[in-house]
Amino acid sequence: MSKKFVLENDFAPVSTQELLDDLRRVASEGNGVAVTFRQYDQKGRFSSSTISERFGSWNLVIEKAGLTLTKVRNYSDEDLFANMMTVWEHYGRQPRFRDMALSPSTISPAPYQRRFGSWINALKAFVEFANAEDLVSPAAEVFDVKSKSPRNPSLRLRFYVLSRDRFRCVACGASPATQSGLHFHVDHILPWSKGGQTFKDNLQTLCDRCNLGKSNVP
Repeated sequence: MSKKFVLENDFAPVSTQELLDDLRRVASEGNGVAVTFRQYDQKGRFSSSTISERFGSWNLVIEKAGLTLTKVRNYSDEDLFANMMTVWEHYGRQPRFRDMALSPSTISPAPYQRRFGSWINALKAFVEFANAEDLVSPAAEVFDVKSKSPRNPSLRLRFYVLSRDRFRCVACGASPATQSGLHFHVDHILPWSKGGQTFKDNLQTLCDRCNLGKSNVP
């Protein structure tokens, strides 16, 4: 009878002590008393999201390791929502808690928990903000022939258009969910320079290449 292969379990979970020791090591290579999640991602053996999930938040990790919390910045709701939208657009889907500890997020998960009580509450607040239909696009009659809407869509309007188009380029169908490094433009169908207004019905989602190709058309 031929020899059977036996699976050996070499995938022992990382202990809490290992995580804390590595966190202290990274701190010692800096100022010795504090470390941000971005600094840890650059020099740590594990990921900041793994550690945050183990302890519940990055701030709780820092406290458990006996390190000093960095200065807490008071972000506005607009700051938090803008960052959340950047991450949402990057992945082409609703962001997860751990996504906020990774690039392109510039705000860690902790401020969301402090402001809204939990990550799910932060998502609910953002969706409520984004779905305020009366604020997405002003009525056309608000503007007379001598006035125009702003050229750049608001955060709320941009998210509305991206969501409506399912985070896909309406020209080629490209999506950040399947193509890394993709960047979207919320584009005027009738160009703003030719009288087109920044209303939801005159906006569309285009990827970099399709938007560039459109601008090259005489």
